[in-house]
Amino acid sequence: MTDPSSLAPIAAPLRFDGRGRTADTAPDQHLRDLIEGVLLTAPGERVMRPTFGSGLLQLAFAPNSDQLAATLQMLVQGGLQSWLGDLIEVAAVTIDQEEGTLTISVSYTVRGTGQSTTATFAQLS
Repeated sequence: MTDPSSLAPIAAPLRFDGRGRTADTAPDQHLRDLIEGVLLTAPGERVMRPTFGSGLLQLAFAPNSDQLAATLQMLVQGGLQSWLGDLIEVAAVTIDQEEGTLTISVSYTVRGTGQSTTATFAQLS
């Protein structure tokens, strides 16, 4: 019998590998995928989880300003702490706006291993 904790996490978004089986992924990539899922999901978009997400995309076309960056930082950090707080500890969220591109950097520590890392996501606005 296989120990469930020794299995690789299922890839997100769900897809199939070359053998027709459910694709898996490395644990660090799985966490990055989960973070991306929270960032790109609007509250109310998921059935049975009306508060899941960050609301980031709802503000993608808002006028670029320091207030927008502060609002996005608060939304992202709040969404990550609410939905992934048992897996990661968010150290910092940095929002950079440059020439029509919104770049979000999330620095976090993996609770299970204590490993610190940063994930960066770019969104054309």
